[in-house]
Amino acid sequence: MDDEDSGALMPIGRFARLCRLSVKQLRHYADLGLLEPAHVDPLTGYRYYRAGQARDALSIGLLRSLDVPLAAIGDLLAGAEPADALGRVRDAMEAELTRRRRALATLEHLLAGGLPTVPVSVVHEPARRVLVTGDLADGPGDIGRVTSLCVTRLPVELRASMIGLFPIELGDRVPVTVAAVAGPGVERPGLTARVLPGGPFARAVHTGPYDQTPLTAHGLLAWCAERGHHPRGPLREVYVSDPALTPPDELITYLMVPLDET
Repeated sequence: MDDEDSGALMPIGRFARLCRLSVKQLRHYADLGLLEPAHVDPLTGYRYYRAGQARDALSIGLLRSLDVPLAAIGDLLAGAEPADALGRVRDAMEAELTRRRRALATLEHLLAGGLPTVPVSVVHEPARRVLVTGDLADGPGDIGRVTSLCVTRLPVELRASMIGLFPIELGDRVPVTVAAVAGPGVERPGLTARVLPGGPFARAVHTGPYDQTPLTAHGLLAWCAERGHHPRGPLREVYVSDPALTPPDELITYLMVPLDET
């Protein structure tokens, strides 16, 4: 195609067919500033494009078929490096794929054993002095990542007695706290000292990967609801096993919710 052909105007319908897009899509991309018409008739409002815009139009179609967000496509068309514009998209897709794999594993567990019912006992816990760190998770599916991040902030020597603290009700933003039991006078930079209250707790034992603890939590909370208990929260996960030395299927975690004193 010579320069004259590439610069010639063509109506939106013909351009749409050339680029394997719909007229509606082209109008939408123009409204977003991704691919504006080369010319708009001032009287009719009819839109015209040049053949030289076809590469960008086809690129938009290709990237949308790969579920690349329009914002990232805009950055790429504006000259951003592909490693930057598309690298973030890839990372988000990998995180979503990981979440989906966890969900699939949990679903397989449910298919094999049905909805969980777990043995629950009522135990009395003493108050414990702890050092804590925390962060916000972007929804329930992000809790595992944020919990791991919080663990990395704890000194190695304190990781033998860790407790995760999570709200009973999960929203779009979930506060995650990880605590390490610490004796009187023990302090560490960046960590906050507090006392976890003691009292009666409903406790269930989870054996298996951390990403399947929601199944045991479901059974624990169902047990509380059936008996009229009103968990005060937060849900505690007491990590009994060392994940560096224990196979995932053999990890032991105590799930505990505080109960009202009777």
